[in-house]
Amino acid sequence: MKSSNRFVYAYLAMLCCWFYAPFLLADSYSRERQRMVDAIEADVRATRLALDKQALDPRVMKAMEQVLRHKFVPTALQRSAYLNQPLPIGHGQTISQPYVVAVMTDLLETTPDSKVLEIGTGSGYQAAVLAELVDQVYSIEIIKPLGEQAADRLSRLRYDNVTTIVADGYYGWEAHAPFDAIVVTAAASHIPPPLIKQLKVGGRMMIPVGSRFLTQQLLLVTKQEGDKIKTRQILPVRFVPLTGQH
Repeated sequence: MKSSNRFVYAYLAMLCCWFYAPFLLADSYSRERQRMVDAIEADVRATRLALDKQALDPRVMKAMEQVLRHKFVPTALQRSAYLNQPLPIGHGQTISQPYVVAVMTDLLETTPDSKVLEIGTGSGYQAAVLAELVDQVYSIEIIKPLGEQAADRLSRLRYDNVTTIVADGYYGWEAHAPFDAIVVTAAASHIPPPLIKQLKVGGRMMIPVGSRFLTQQLLLVTKQEGDKIKTRQILPVRFVPLTGQH
């Protein structure tokens, strides 16, 4: 083979590696993602009485498999990204356990045309999972560095149907209300009245309620006429506290 031809082939091979490298890297965790999904399914079976179901919505499980969780954790923790456990993301906050994310997402019972409010953007992982399932996600983060990082991350990963803001999530986002569903990813001492008002009649809210030092309960809240609510305890959980001036 002529040296000039070898140069051309080498150059083309280099271009191919350069072009495909991001895709190969993005999928290098596919086996770990599948193990994570298997662990979620096992936990669901183990808690089927509390959840009142044997398995989660296949759409939710597909979203859990598709979202690249390692993109939502600090670089040093990427190898642990698909363990079925919470991980620190800085500023005293965590990314929730995948099982808990899956359960909260499933119990919202969203549809492809749903509009969802998230309180506590964190790293953006829960918003990304929801974005795979619904039309629009509005997410609020009170910690400015986290909110800005999450907005940049979600933009780079092309979650164009997620809109974020840095603000106190206790008061919701009235400009975009009412919402078909609301998910709160920090523990509140009570269900915030502004969130009840901004939830559609028949809409669902998932919220952990309790203090940092006592048992928290993951509640499923369903709104009825006249701002009345029906609540159901799902699981004991441990979340960081909801912060703000309230």
